[in-house]
Amino acid sequence: MNAQTPLPVMPADQVRTMLRERREIALVDVRDEDPYAQAHPLFAVQMAAARIALEAPWRLPRRDVPIVVYDDGEGLAEPAAQALVAMGYRHVQLLAGGLAGWRASGGELFRDVNVPSKAFGELVEHEVGTPSLPAGEVKALLDAGTDMVVLDARRYDEYHTMSIPGGTSVPGAELALRVRALAPDPKTRVIVNCAGRTRSLIGAQSLINAGIPNPVAALRNGTIGWTLAGFALEHGQTRRFGPATEAQRESARQAAQALADRAGALRLDAASFAHWQSDTGRTLYCWDVRTPEEYAAGHRPGFGSAPGGQLVQETDVFCAVRGARVVLADDDGVRAPMTAHWLAQMGWEVGWLTEWPAAAFSETGPWPPSLQPPSKAGRYRRPYEGTDNPQAAMQAYLDWEFGLVAQLARDGTHGFRVLRPVQGARA
Repeated sequence: MNAQTPLPVMPADQVRTMLRERREIALVDVRDEDPYAQAHPLFAVQMAAARIALEAPWRLPRRDVPIVVYDDGEGLAEPAAQALVAMGYRHVQLLAGGLAGWRASGGELFRDVNVPSKAFGELVEHEVGTPSLPAGEVKALLDAGTDMVVLDARRYDEYHTMSIPGGTSVPGAELALRVRALAPDPKTRVIVNCAGRTRSLIGAQSLINAGIPNPVAALRNGTIGWTLAGFALEHGQTRRFGPATEAQRESARQAAQALADRAGALRLDAASFAHWQSDTGRTLYCWDVRTPEEYAAGHRPGFGSAPGGQLVQETDVFCAVRGARVVLADDDGVRAPMTAHWLAQMGWEVGWLTEWPAAAFSETGPWPPSLQPPSKAGRYRRPYEGTDNPQAAMQAYLDWEFGLVAQLARDGTHGFRVLRPVQGARA
């Protein structure tokens, strides 16, 4: 195929069939982020036409993966698809009728960004009843001097911008590893928060799944709920998690690995990892789920940086090919299996490396592909970022999240399943 050859077309029904059968496919929306966020299929990934040369090499690493490109009539899809062909991608097609064709075929349309992860978080709460406390109750507990810790599961920069008073930054993948040091007394109450709902729910449920004895709850609706309740946030805070003892690490390790096994994530030794690497018929993503600082200090060759909490939150960014394989690495045997246990529930074929010799972490420096924000003109303003969002927008965002479980049922392509905590695992 060359730039002058007419591109083949894939009907929306065929795309949905491939998604349901977990066959590899990348459904690529080449519009800017804002129009994408207004309406798109569940597993569509946003890759603006102007950013294809920057993003495609690491988001679409296999050149013969099936790629289906669409827009909403702006005339972007065909030139973008031809650009992918020129880069060496061999199975590029257009979505029949674009976004309008998806809609006309009965396909469900979703709003916002990182929707697969957000919808999954809502499904987790729906299926297992992840406990949460409203802002007013958490505020009253704090004011009363209750023995409790507030753990912020977002990226550190988000926490630094605005945080719950007294909260400590513990990004999602770190929770199971660090909580025993932050709350060594099993009677200490643990509250997990994010900006909205997903990372609070996944973070709290991570600790429950891991069987920590402490009472655990998510802060209902995160910093949005806190703001809507009329409470003030802190700004510029720098409290971060500290080291865990070896005994705490071992407890976390046993729990995380047992969870990964239960969820169906695979243990990969050097030989099995090499086998996955040699399989040229499958897309393979290799992610280091430790902190960016640890990654920069030393990481495995060929692995990108995807801190575990953000990887679970942004699967559409880090794993653009639905149906691909995912390999996770850490240096403690906690964060990789803990992250893997969530990805397995989200329908990914995921493995975690069981060996972490120091010599393997031979490369240094930050991960090269920068997740640069799109231009201001095309960027979607998230209702949960910054400090100046209108209350109506924040409430509308929460209302949208509450409806995601029903949308998943109507869509029918997600393949999610929710692992139930083992009865009696918590003291």
